[in-house]
Amino acid sequence: MAEGDNQDEFALPPRKNPDLVGHEAAEAILLDAWRSRRLAHGWLINGPPGIGKATLAYRFARFVLAGGGVGGLFADQAPCLEMDPSEPIFRRVAAGGHADLLTVEKSFDTKRKRIRDEIVVGDVRAITPFMRLTSSEGGWRVVVVDCADEMNQKAANALLKILEEPPDNALLLLISHSPSRLLPTIRSRCRALALRPLAEDRVAGLLSRHRPDLTPGETRSLARLAEGSPGRALRLDDAGGLALYGDMVGLLDGGAGRGGLDVAALHGLAERVARPNAREAYATLMDLLSQWLVRLVRHGATGGATADYAVIEGEGAVIESLLARASLEQWIEVWEKIGRLTVDVERVNLDRKQVVITAFSALEATAR
Repeated sequence: MAEGDNQDEFALPPRKNPDLVGHEAAEAILLDAWRSRRLAHGWLINGPPGIGKATLAYRFARFVLAGGGVGGLFADQAPCLEMDPSEPIFRRVAAGGHADLLTVEKSFDTKRKRIRDEIVVGDVRAITPFMRLTSSEGGWRVVVVDCADEMNQKAANALLKILEEPPDNALLLLISHSPSRLLPTIRSRCRALALRPLAEDRVAGLLSRHRPDLTPGETRSLARLAEGSPGRALRLDDAGGLALYGDMVGLLDGGAGRGGLDVAALHGLAERVARPNAREAYATLMDLLSQWLVRLVRHGATGGATADYAVIEGEGAVIESLLARASLEQWIEVWEKIGRLTVDVERVNLDRKQVVITAFSALEATAR
């Protein structure tokens, strides 16, 4: 369900992952559409990152390329989209060697010698000649776009033209974390299939099984922070997210009026995540801070027990203190300011250390 080369099946790359957890309803919709013989040519598989969208897309792609089950012999009887990893079609898809499957994703920029930040028009234009070819195995040709949100404007327009006049027996599976970022005309030409976050106990169960080195407390905390995304739980664990979260809440505790921000601790944290080799730690910290503010506002708006929102011990008191010191509108403004700072780091190359200091200083100033 999450990207990676770990041989643990929970962390296999989507094209190699034979398992899908918690999305039986979405799988049933795809299976029913296939059986109806009225399969939509475009599907928009959407939902939060890390919950299994790409895994489902490749699972369905294998099923379709096999004609509906292994060899297409049991298309109407197949109980699900599952395929044994030992099957030739599974192995070819996993290896990226199936002639009737095309994956469109961010490509390598030979000039800058790195992966591009977006899917460009040249990547999308490869779809048209691919789809016009006759299937090498007499069946369907399938395109997976992972993820469609990353297309630039020209690429999106090129994809729209393909969706407007798709050839027969051609299937486009678009993966999207934020469908609202796509052109309305693209959304209207695809059948939407929304995947929901997994229940917290389901994520915790998966983590305890696949990361047995975690303590029960760490497992529960990661599951809560992941908000239904097993992939995000794994990434947080890999990035030292729990330690960063503890440091963050400690600073927020001071900023909530309990002696003021610990300046030395703030500078130490900012320096740590601003190092050249700490980009992942910086991104994790800023993501956790943004998420924390969203949960703060959500709790202030809906009420309920603080324990439903707190992740670590003592955090509930910090939440209540900050809510008492400023209005929800003020906290939303802080969240928006931090969001703009985060974007500007990449857009105008801001200093990461200063961004962290500015973000926590804005929180303290609002709590005064």
